[in-house]
Amino acid sequence: MTTDPDGIEAVARAAVLAGGAELRDRYRDGDDDGDYGAHDVKAAADEAAEARMLPLVRRAFPAHEVFAEEAGEFDGTEPYRWIIDPLDGTNNFAAGLPTFGSSVAVRREGDPLLAAVHLPATDETYLARRNAGVRYDGERVTADSDVPIEGATVATIVGRDVPRSPDLGRRADEIREALDDTVKRVLDSWAPTVHSSLFARGRIEGLVQFHPDEEEQAVTELLAAEAGGATRRDGPLYVAGCDEETLAALWAAVDRAR
Repeated sequence: MTTDPDGIEAVARAAVLAGGAELRDRYRDGDDDGDYGAHDVKAAADEAAEARMLPLVRRAFPAHEVFAEEAGEFDGTEPYRWIIDPLDGTNNFAAGLPTFGSSVAVRREGDPLLAAVHLPATDETYLARRNAGVRYDGERVTADSDVPIEGATVATIVGRDVPRSPDLGRRADEIREALDDTVKRVLDSWAPTVHSSLFARGRIEGLVQFHPDEEEQAVTELLAAEAGGATRRDGPLYVAGCDEETLAALWAAVDRAR
C-alpha cells in the first residue's frame, strides 16, 4: 500500500468498519463479558475488535509505528503513527447502551493527519483528513449550529487518569459545574469519539477536554478543527465551540473554575 492520504484513508476506513462489524455482532448478542473495575471495564469485545483491525493496518503499512489499545506499541521507521481504539465507550457497550464506536487516528510527524470513526449501533461513519474537512457517510459536514449558548449541549471528556487523582478529579468536577451554569446540558462523555463526531456535524455545540487520553485526543481535535469549530488550548485543557461566540462563553466558564 502506498503512503499517500487516499491509501491511508482507505485502510483506516476498512479498519473501523471491520472492528465495528465485530462490535455490532457482539452487541446484538448481548455480550457483556469483561473485567469490571471501579473506573473502567476491560471487555472481551475490545480484544476481538482489535484483532480484526490491527492486521489490516500492519499488513498495509508494516513500517508505520502503531499504538493499539490492547496489543500495545509497535515500532516503525516511517514518520507515521497509527492509534487504534477498537472500542471507545466500553462501559456503555457493557451496559447495553448503544453509544460506542471503533476509531483510528493517524499522525504524521506528531501532527494529526486523519481520523476515522464508525458507530456500529447506527451504522454511521465519519472521516476527517487534515485540510480536507469532515465527511459523514460520504457527505461533507461542519460544526455549524444556530443553537444559542443557553440552549447548548456540551460534552466533557477526561482521560483515564483524572478519576484516579483526587486533585484532577476535583478540578474536573469544578469545570463541569461551571459549564452547567452556562449551557442547557453537560454530557459526561464515556465515548469521546462518538460525541466528537456529533460535534463535527453540528448536533452538539461544544467539547471540553481535560487531560485526555491519546487514543481519543487526536480524533477529537482533528474532527473539531476540520469541521470548522473554534478551538482554544491551555496545557491539558482544550475547548471547542461551534463558533467563536460559543467558544468564548465556554472558555469563560471553564476559566472561572480554574
